[in-house]
Amino acid sequence: MGWRHGRVSTPKLLSMTLALLPLLSISVLAQEVSLHGHEGTVTHASSHAPIGVMGDHMHKKGEWMLSYRAMHMDMAGSQKGSRNISPETIVTTEANRFFGTAGQPATLRIVPTQMTMDMQMVGAMFAPTDRLTLVGMVNHLSKDMDHITFQGGAGTTQRGEFNTKTSGWGDTKIAGLISLYQDGRHVLHVKAGVSLPTGSIDEDDDVLAPNGATPVLRLPYAMQLGSGTYDLEPNITYTGHHGRLGWGGQYNATFHLGDNSENYSWGDKHEFSVWGSYDWTHNLSSSLRVIAETEEAIDGIDPSIVAPVQTADPDHYGGERVTVGVGTNYAFKTGVLKDHRLAFELSAPVYQDLNGVQLERNWAVTVGWQKAF
Repeated sequence: MGWRHGRVSTPKLLSMTLALLPLLSISVLAQEVSLHGHEGTVTHASSHAPIGVMGDHMHKKGEWMLSYRAMHMDMAGSQKGSRNISPETIVTTEANRFFGTAGQPATLRIVPTQMTMDMQMVGAMFAPTDRLTLVGMVNHLSKDMDHITFQGGAGTTQRGEFNTKTSGWGDTKIAGLISLYQDGRHVLHVKAGVSLPTGSIDEDDDVLAPNGATPVLRLPYAMQLGSGTYDLEPNITYTGHHGRLGWGGQYNATFHLGDNSENYSWGDKHEFSVWGSYDWTHNLSSSLRVIAETEEAIDGIDPSIVAPVQTADPDHYGGERVTVGVGTNYAFKTGVLKDHRLAFELSAPVYQDLNGVQLERNWAVTVGWQKAF
């Protein structure tokens, strides 16, 4: 495994979002803060962040929490940068980086038209002390991608359509949440997290080639189930509440440590989100969240992934995106489901500026269940 240095950059979108941090700090300090010691048991639905936010809260010494989340994401249509681009334009104007290799045409001849991803996540949290909460999560992925194949080496005559699928366990997450500050209204903590490469990176399937053949090939990076690398996943989270209102912000980063066994690594990623919520009752709250993210292109290349399709090119990954999410939390207070929490969040991008040609993200929904004891 080769180690690389100096790979972490701060693109313009990250700079813009990080510039909001001082404003958030000023707004926090401007509020009246009265010390009440440890908050104790959560009593409001808005005490939790939207279900799409991971590691948003800590627990008291000796407490456990189990959780289950199911996420569905839909992608359709292609963008080049921030503009839509048609399959016919892609296959007549976009160069194939593998041109010169035997059987590879000058331009792309296979175009993805839609992709769905379903992820199921099971997590557990345990607090050995009031200032430390340990977190573990496993996830199972199912990915499905539709394609159009165009004939020969030029033109816009379609050869046909085909579909590829992968399914299996993804990478495993472990972390520690460390309390920095809390009082009766404000909470600040950091996460020291690691992702373990338990997901497969050598998935294959039948494809339809431009010449009409149907070989079994290693699928492009987007269809693999893991990163193949050990990844650092630090974050810092602030949450606050007053009366019926709740709010918060979280910064996440993912740093991939060296190349995986297939000689590449996913691009490092930075994400910053802010949210606000309102309690309609003690049981029910609604939330609004804005997420800004930036991700670098894939570094390196898997020599077994060679095809005239945009998803086979490492340069056609990463970019910048701003997403808006709306959600609901419901906390049961009585009956057989007392202390259980159900939640969902629906999100959609409002801005995407992607590296190269990529499928654009349309929408995603996350539903979840949590139980602390």
